[in-house]
Amino acid sequence: MVGLKPTDIPPSAKVKFLSAGTAACIADLCTFPLDTAKVRLQIQGESKASKAAKNVKYRGVFGTIATMVKREGPRSLYNGLVAGLQRQMSFASIRIGLYDSVKQFYTPQGSDHTSIFTRLLAGCTTGAMAVTCAQPTDVVKVRFQAHISVVGGPKKYNGTVDAYRTIAREEGFRGLWKGTLPNITRNAIVNCGELVTYDLIKEALLRHHLMTDNFPCHFVAAFGAGFCATVVASPVDVVKTRYMNSIPGQYKNALNCTLTMVMKEGPTAFYKGFMPSFLRLGSWNVVMFVSFEQLKRLMVLAQVAWESPF
Repeated sequence: MVGLKPTDIPPSAKVKFLSAGTAACIADLCTFPLDTAKVRLQIQGESKASKAAKNVKYRGVFGTIATMVKREGPRSLYNGLVAGLQRQMSFASIRIGLYDSVKQFYTPQGSDHTSIFTRLLAGCTTGAMAVTCAQPTDVVKVRFQAHISVVGGPKKYNGTVDAYRTIAREEGFRGLWKGTLPNITRNAIVNCGELVTYDLIKEALLRHHLMTDNFPCHFVAAFGAGFCATVVASPVDVVKTRYMNSIPGQYKNALNCTLTMVMKEGPTAFYKGFMPSFLRLGSWNVVMFVSFEQLKRLMVLAQVAWESPF
């Protein structure tokens, strides 16, 4: 058996909240270069891209990473990491940490079974709540990741705080909430793809006694959740990235961004960066869910040890 044993005491909502945010930060630290590569591939082909962006052609996940390291230095792979970690602490804590609590809230009293509809509704709810709170951090993260710089050249923003200030000053307060609607749509889909799929796979593995509630079970369920989330969320994710990174006036709204992509680049544009999306989301889910399960158990044990008399 790998990892900590399941505890008899169920984790509280507070434990789940803190565990989810921390686990998501660990996952981001491990997979951030893949996320940056995904963003670069998704914005490739924009008609109003910067001159530097038009001069760079990315080919595949690892080709994109190699090109970035060669032209911009290895640190470019972690552009926007601070905003990314800020995002996960506020974002994942809500959408993942509160999922079970919201699911229980929607489940009728006295019912022993939670329907798929209830799980989907809980996933959509926590996903929308998380975006509402964390959207500015996502905008700043995408701007950092999409910006192409030359080694030793001028920087678009002098740090994360400066990025928040600059966007608010140049685009108004609404600039920090740019792309909220497509992001809510995207994260409602991702949340359902990730949490509901993970929930169902893990439950099925345990119910049929194929695995015990430990690392192998969490790994398999998380991998399946990552694949499902990538397939259903890629189109909305591309639109979200394009719209959030766009200059003022480039697109009227998210729908206009979608139609522009279809007319100029065809429907395949919605799956640009699919492989890095899957590599990133699949590996992110594995690291996050495995860490999440272990952190919940660790925090419960720490809480018991703290409260127990000497």
